[in-house]
Amino acid sequence: MSWLRRHDPNLMAVRRAARVMLVACLGFYFCRYVIDAPAMAPYALFGAVALGALSQIPGTPMQRARTLLAVLPVAWVLVSLGTLLSFSTVAATAGMFLLGFTVSYVGVGGPRLAGLAAGMQLLYILPCFPPFDPGSLPSRLLGVTIAIVLLAIAEVVLWPDPSPTPYREKLGAAVGALAGCLQAVADTWAGDPTGRDRLAALLPEATEAAEALRPSRLPPLQRPASAGRRDRALSSASGTARLLLGRAVDLFFTDEKGSVTLPAATDLVRRTAECTAAAAAWLRGDGPLPDTTHVAAALTEFRVARMNTDPSGLPPDRLRLGALALALGEWTKTLIFAIRISAGEQPGHPDPTPESARPGPFWYAYRKTPALYWHRLRENLTPRSVAFQGALRLAAALAVARLLAGELDLSHGFWVLLTILTVLRTSAAETRSALRPALVGTVGGSVVAALLLIGGIDPTVYAIALPIVMLVGFAAGPLLGLGWSQALFTLVITFVFAQVTPVNWRLAEARVLDVLLGAAIGVLIGLFAWPRGGGGELHRAASTFLTSAADVVRETVAVMANGQQPGAAMPHARLTGQLADASFALYQSERHPPASVDWQATLLAGHHAVRGSEALVRSCPAGGLLPCVEPLTALSSDVAERYAAVSAALSRHGPLPASMPPPLELSWPTNLGQDLYIIADLRVWLGGLAEDIGAIRGRPEGLDGLRGRVAQLADGAS
Repeated sequence: MSWLRRHDPNLMAVRRAARVMLVACLGFYFCRYVIDAPAMAPYALFGAVALGALSQIPGTPMQRARTLLAVLPVAWVLVSLGTLLSFSTVAATAGMFLLGFTVSYVGVGGPRLAGLAAGMQLLYILPCFPPFDPGSLPSRLLGVTIAIVLLAIAEVVLWPDPSPTPYREKLGAAVGALAGCLQAVADTWAGDPTGRDRLAALLPEATEAAEALRPSRLPPLQRPASAGRRDRALSSASGTARLLLGRAVDLFFTDEKGSVTLPAATDLVRRTAECTAAAAAWLRGDGPLPDTTHVAAALTEFRVARMNTDPSGLPPDRLRLGALALALGEWTKTLIFAIRISAGEQPGHPDPTPESARPGPFWYAYRKTPALYWHRLRENLTPRSVAFQGALRLAAALAVARLLAGELDLSHGFWVLLTILTVLRTSAAETRSALRPALVGTVGGSVVAALLLIGGIDPTVYAIALPIVMLVGFAAGPLLGLGWSQALFTLVITFVFAQVTPVNWRLAEARVLDVLLGAAIGVLIGLFAWPRGGGGELHRAASTFLTSAADVVRETVAVMANGQQPGAAMPHARLTGQLADASFALYQSERHPPASVDWQATLLAGHHAVRGSEALVRSCPAGGLLPCVEPLTALSSDVAERYAAVSAALSRHGPLPASMPPPLELSWPTNLGQDLYIIADLRVWLGGLAEDIGAIRGRPEGLDGLRGRVAQLADGAS
């Protein structure tokens, strides 16, 4: 028992296996022995296996139960199509390809849909094989209905799993820690001698809270990754919170002495701390929903204070702190707005983003939920999307398997397709790693099954042994690995068929041959269809994203310095950033040797360029910096070239630049009046980008390297 507690602390695997076993056996025995419906019994059992064991449904027990009941009509459609298309191999194969792609591809809509994909595939696979018997369709549908309804009830009443910590609560902890850091900054600037020490003590805690929001630190089913408005807003709020923490670290290393707008900046940071604290309280369920009015008023007052302070003749370093404080306030306003959207609030006005610059940062807030899911499906319908690649790879493998199973007249051909669902991974290397344990386990289980069948055991023994083998088999996968899972599942299938139809030892032989065929198809498809998986696509996607970010850098300076009209750089960068994030999410689900690239920091560099540009273009007037066009253009070109150099290295899978050149030494005018503030804002943004792109080789540790460590959390991929 102690071993089990170590490997499954909350007995999650055992709870789940027990629920599936009880539902599957109850449905199977009721159909087979109580109402004597042999055609219904396998569907009652495999329906529970499909949606209980093969599917991963996120949420609380009640949410999982509602999800199961919601997909019941889809299950009816899949079973019906499989039954009606089984009249010919060609029709069943065509249906397998179309439905296999569709069921897998819609998983791009979020973890809930993705978690259901494998189980829903099985609901078509099982009935799409002969015999062609439309008359049995009502029995099959009733069997699946029994399974799903019982499973939904079991999720709530049979050893329900403890609810995971909500993402909103994790975000509240990070935002609350950030509020403490900002308050310490404001106290330091106000003359409190303990402020800087408090900030240094708070930053590690805030860093850890922000680390907990990283996608790589969260199970896939707990990430806010659906296409709906709420998850998009939570993801945006998370990225903004990490970005704010990175800027708080910048303030930690910024000398406030001599800053020309120190009193106004102190007031602005203090009020942003109050706003973030209010946001954290709401996220924890301890306060009212925060409003953007307070931080908007603070920003207005700060700008008025800057306007009333002539910066002429002052060196640029004395303007840096005010520029950082302004960026902090703008991103706090963005954070509050995102949190309000996650709470279900509908903005009361049209999207203010100019038509030429759309989609804006909160474009999704102005669209209905069905439109958002449709948009997610359309934007990923490209060979460059990892969701599209994965769906097409799986559909092709399943269709080839169905065709061969029909042409070879395999007696239990659905095992071939079930093997593909088990072993096919996102890359050829991952598929090969899953292949050996699957084959060894299947052969071992088949040998035991053959010995039992040769012995001529009474079917009653199989009925008694089925629940025990099923319980151990469903728990073995997470606890002991794929090999044990396959071995015991082979016995489960043998015990089921031994109670439905007459069988002999050749059933075990057929199981081995079918698994070998399915494994061969999976390996070949994995070799020919995007064999590098997430790793290969991530290099290309990140390279494209950084190239787009470089264009954003150049365009932003051209807009603000020359008054040029915004072009397509920003919308294109947002789209490439979404594809890069999707590739990174897939990459994290695979096993890889230690990488020479810090992918989190790489995507950070792109997201920082996009988000910083949004804030600058929105808050600063376009044009008017003609006297400073030359140094600004030189600085933006330098930053853009750094991005381009890293992009080129990623594109060719080559080594990253050994080192970045030192920052440009440029001469800046001091006689431009209020425009000097805008120049300071631009310089802070460009300087931060240069640091970000230079930090993708490693992560400094310890308090001395805290700036580099926390900056990598800022605006990370979600």
